Amino acid sequence: MFNIGPWELILILIVALVVVGPKKLPEMGRAVGNGLKEFRKATSDIKSQLDITKTETPNEEKKA
Repeated sequence: MFNIGPWELILILIVALVVVGPKKLPEMGRAVGNGLKEFRKATSDIKSQLDITKTETPNEEKKA
């Protein structure tokens, strides 16, 4: 997805540990995870709505 290798991931974790601190790091990880989950859910809902609209549109145009 993001094309991140193991060394880049380790570097990101070290920077996050320095910036946020060891006590808040799990809390921040949960917040980021929940945010990503909500974002994926919203994009999935939008895609499904667009697919529904695409399938309904040709039928309505033929009637008009």
